[in-house]
Amino acid sequence: MWPWDDVVVVVVVVVETSVIQIRTIIGDRRSGMERECGSKKTLFSEEELQEISGVIVGDDYVEVMCGCTSHRYGDAIARLRVFSDGDLQITCQCTPACHEDKLSPAAFEKHSERETSRNWRNNVWVFIEGDKVPLSKTVLLRYYNQTLKNNSNGSKVTHRDEFVGCSKCGKERRFRLRSRGECRKHHDALAEPNWKCCDYPYHKITCDEEEERVSRKVYKGCTRSPSCKGCTCCVCFGCNLCRFADCNCQTCLDFITNTKPI
Repeated sequence: MWPWDDVVVVVVVVVETSVIQIRTIIGDRRSGMERECGSKKTLFSEEELQEISGVIVGDDYVEVMCGCTSHRYGDAIARLRVFSDGDLQITCQCTPACHEDKLSPAAFEKHSERETSRNWRNNVWVFIEGDKVPLSKTVLLRYYNQTLKNNSNGSKVTHRDEFVGCSKCGKERRFRLRSRGECRKHHDALAEPNWKCCDYPYHKITCDEEEERVSRKVYKGCTRSPSCKGCTCCVCFGCNLCRFADCNCQTCLDFITNTKPI
């Protein structure tokens, strides 16, 4: 048998395998969109998502391709997950060696080395019909904005930012408490007596990095007053957002025991 026959066979196999893989990917995407449209947990309609690049629909989230542009380093590409409770989580894919995941948009903005940070709604973007469109101009912040609006009502408490000190260097690191996931990260860090800077859940830091300036620490996200030192609008003494049934600490046990489930 001529060697060329083997080559032809190999080529055919590779081509056929590629076709099968492509068809599988297309089939998965179509079934995912159908599942999203027919599910009771629909977050966005098919029309709202059809022009956005890299859409993946999960059981309780929608994932899309996103990015943030640094004038010095270029585009940092990532995957954004939008949850119905308003939580936003970003898995960075800026380099093959990057393993940063579950970043908040603000943390991803900082990680991408964006020069003018602290405006992630406009600096973090998604691809819509091939164009970079800021998150603020998409439907993807719908549940995040609803959560902020609900928490700003007089009948509900907005959880202000809190700080946890490193057991090694003593520097304090900021924790956002806007969603249940963020509250859990702060709760677990506070319960760990040996918590260190390297355990910071949003992005990798070391004890060598400077902590926030004192003048910056006073801003904790109170809806009544930006520099509030603690009031009934931003200090919570226990709710379903910041207390957890699977936690064995006394604070959570007391809350779960004495509070009727909603």
